[in-house]
Amino acid sequence: MTTFWGLMRAYWLSERWMEAWLLTIAIAVLTGAGSKASVWMAEASGELLNSIVNIHDPFSQHPLATILANGGLLILIMFVKEAGFVGFRHLLSTTLHRKWRGWLNSRFNDALLDSNHTHYHLQQGERAEMPDNIDQRLQESIKGMTGGAIGLSMGILGVLMSIIFVGQKLIELSTEVSGLEFLGSYGSSVLAFVAIAVYVPLSTWVAMRIGRILETLTLEMQQTEGSYRSELTTFLRRSFQVAASNGENVQRIANTRLYSGIDRTWSKLNCFDAAYMSFTAVYNFFAARVVAYLPGLVPYMGNTISLKTYITGAELVGSMINECSWFIQVMPAIANLKANGIRVTELALAAQSVQRPPDFYQSSGINEFSYGTQHELFGMTLRNLELMHRSDAAQPFLSASHLHIQKGEWVYLRGESGCGKTCLLKALNGLWGYGRGDIIYPENARVMYAAQEVKLPAVSLKQLICLPDDESEFGDAAAAAALHRAGMGEFIAHLEREDRDDTPWDQLLSGGQKQKLVLARILLHKPTILFLDEATGALDPESKIAFHQAIKDHCNGITVISVMHEQETPKSARGSEFYSQILEIRNGLAKLHDIQPTLARVEVPNFVRGSQSMVAAE
Repeated sequence: MTTFWGLMRAYWLSERWMEAWLLTIAIAVLTGAGSKASVWMAEASGELLNSIVNIHDPFSQHPLATILANGGLLILIMFVKEAGFVGFRHLLSTTLHRKWRGWLNSRFNDALLDSNHTHYHLQQGERAEMPDNIDQRLQESIKGMTGGAIGLSMGILGVLMSIIFVGQKLIELSTEVSGLEFLGSYGSSVLAFVAIAVYVPLSTWVAMRIGRILETLTLEMQQTEGSYRSELTTFLRRSFQVAASNGENVQRIANTRLYSGIDRTWSKLNCFDAAYMSFTAVYNFFAARVVAYLPGLVPYMGNTISLKTYITGAELVGSMINECSWFIQVMPAIANLKANGIRVTELALAAQSVQRPPDFYQSSGINEFSYGTQHELFGMTLRNLELMHRSDAAQPFLSASHLHIQKGEWVYLRGESGCGKTCLLKALNGLWGYGRGDIIYPENARVMYAAQEVKLPAVSLKQLICLPDDESEFGDAAAAAALHRAGMGEFIAHLEREDRDDTPWDQLLSGGQKQKLVLARILLHKPTILFLDEATGALDPESKIAFHQAIKDHCNGITVISVMHEQETPKSARGSEFYSQILEIRNGLAKLHDIQPTLARVEVPNFVRGSQSMVAAE
């Protein structure tokens, strides 16, 4: 699916090939039936016009009844063609469009949301080959590409069917033409085919010249629209920050700048759209009023064909020109198809390029991380770890020669802002692209990463607690208990709901409540290694203590590696340390040292203080 034609045929070669081919064959049959119906309509039109011309013929019996019968037959054929063949074909083609788009969408969802975190790696850095506006490509580009491809295929099929059925009828009606006697009875049909073969290709060449410009402008329009929409989406997500900083004027300037790109491209696109519309209007006029009637005019003037045959032949030529001109009529749609195809294949190529993250990052920097496992009794080990930025010549901004974290240790990362604390956590989880070193986990480790900012998808509250697993894997009682221990017991009654009072959980819950929800997730899953990346930043001091205490009480033997802003490590309500070690990052070096335990202060009666002093002295 990384080439245009590969993308086009993938659905028909997939596990759903039978569905795809059945719909395609049905559409092809109805397209052929519609082309055949065009022949019937041309014949019926000739009969109707002939009966009108002969209305005053003294030998014509019941002329009005003949006109009504021919008119009724024409209407019946038209109804069968438009409401039957064309209408049902439209239903099947839109069904094919829906199913093809759904299949492609699921394939891209699977590719982006794989265990390799492809969606994350695609958005790292500013590499030119990385796709912009992924959401637009998934939503609009796939929809436009699949719909355009189906329309294009149906048009080509219609042209072929028209050539077969209409061409056959033109040959049947053919007669000898003065000056072309060497062609025999095929003279008039040859004239018709020559007129079509000259007029349509020449006009198509003109349309293609304009179409190339339309394709370029359409692609540019999609890019500018996507950038503008992306900025609006980002702005609405940080609406509070904009309001709190009175940043509306700066945001207005950014929005205006991005929209000006849309306006410039749109203006050019409108000019060429108008030019193309004028061209097709002139083309259609000459096709229907001049070219269609010219081939049969010579034999009609030579009195070798009747008026009915002349009218029928003109209708057939007009029908064939119309079908063969489909390419001209849909040139803007083809420009859209090619632009959408380019954007979808770019996304597919980019998704493929990050299937092996080390290879992906090595193309723009150094990626020599090695991830391994060891017996759980040995805990977690980091050797010769160096973190860098993008560049083959980049120098490490953080180094750790040898760090060993025993099972059950609580490690507190401390260092100035920007020293690389979060980058270190990302590297330990395979989410930092540049650097080198050995990262060795305990065997069968269950790892969980809790970040500061919590975004909640539109799923039930229970599913939010059960992430990353499915909610069906946990009972309601277990989820409710975890929610209660996290200090959110008032929400237990809403476990099965995706919102409360029609407000999604992501909008309803405060920052602190979201972090408590993550705590419930931790208490439910009981990971063996837990990374806390400022995961208590929105909590008040008492809630931070309760957060740590809940993990200490309900997750026995857990290893915790935590980043917090506080200079001092948090302590329990009794004054004892939660953390046993500090990982200090200073001057680009990470060193691990133990925390001296702090004894809780306990009031004792006066009569035993002397004894305590003696013990302390000893």
